Amino acid sequence: MLNFIGLGNGLINIVLLLVILVALVVIHEFGHFAVARWVGVRVHEFGIGFPPRARVIGSDGETTYTLNWLPIGGFVRMEGEEGESDDPRSFVRQRLPVRLVILLAGVTMNILLALVIFTLIAWLADPVADVRVASVEPNSPAASIGLQGGQQTGTDAQGNATYDNTGDVIIAIDGQRFPWFDHVNATTVPELTYLRDHQGQTVTLTVENAAGQTRDATVTLRSGQIAAEQGALGIRVAPDLVQGNITHDPITAVQLGVKRTVDAALLIFQGLQSLVSNFTNPQVAGPVGIVSAVGQIRQDLPPIFLLWFVGLLSANLAVVNALPLPPLDGGRVAVSLIQAATGNRVSEAAERLVYLTGFFLLMMLLAWITFNDLQRLVS
Repeated sequence: MLNFIGLGNGLINIVLLLVILVALVVIHEFGHFAVARWVGVRVHEFGIGFPPRARVIGSDGETTYTLNWLPIGGFVRMEGEEGESDDPRSFVRQRLPVRLVILLAGVTMNILLALVIFTLIAWLADPVADVRVASVEPNSPAASIGLQGGQQTGTDAQGNATYDNTGDVIIAIDGQRFPWFDHVNATTVPELTYLRDHQGQTVTLTVENAAGQTRDATVTLRSGQIAAEQGALGIRVAPDLVQGNITHDPITAVQLGVKRTVDAALLIFQGLQSLVSNFTNPQVAGPVGIVSAVGQIRQDLPPIFLLWFVGLLSANLAVVNALPLPPLDGGRVAVSLIQAATGNRVSEAAERLVYLTGFFLLMMLLAWITFNDLQRLVS
């Protein structure tokens, strides 16, 4: 029997991802378009989606704006972009620095979008990880300061005890709160990492009980083997983490926006390293993995996390397009630099063959990553 709810959620996730990707690619292409028009290059068409053409949205006398049937991106068609042209306003007739600026304008737009998104999140509503105590170990540091866990409600499939949400919530340690987006690569909850790193030391916990009352409690953490085996504080954390929000002043928000944009961009290089070191089972996400991630965020997390994910994808799209691989923007930059260095222009046929070969190899790589996505999904 078909699971219509699951099927419906899957379709929603796919449509949502397509909307996000089209928006990101259109913003990317708008960067090419805006800079090309600014420097005087003739732009014949700005398209949303890929052909076949669905309709003409409008025209300004030089550029035709179109909506196309394939909702997988967008494009800008410039005079002389893929071959020779006698038009002095063609792309190919521009000086090398001008062509490079046009080619890199899309990457710049995606980086700027990520920066704006991450800065706004940090400024207006930065999610923080507040830890709910599920249970407290007897004779532990947590028990000594009266931390309260929840009421046991049963056991899970693995036989572990489950608890309700009446346990105390740790909202700060030593006056610090821990924004989620500063710890996207963390393997444990930031608070638990902080406690582990300060084992044997005295820390101050800010705790909120089920009635909403807040208090500060100072405790000395365990150290050594017992801390490694049972935790520095002696608590079990509930799986449903409590989320709060904090705000930052504009200057701090911009600084955090820059840092998180750099962090998001560097994730691509971690993925490439994984791809090279473990090609038979790459731990990177393709279309299926990204759809799954969108579904988890949409269903399980507040909307601000989906906005952050858009910023993450925008930064990743920028870095991928900057790679020196044809037919990506970085590959076209590399070809332009090689032509300038050698003083020879590659023939139109040879250039198209390079781009076609690069496109084919990228599609094969994407298919391999998607195959591994499906294997992980099934297992």
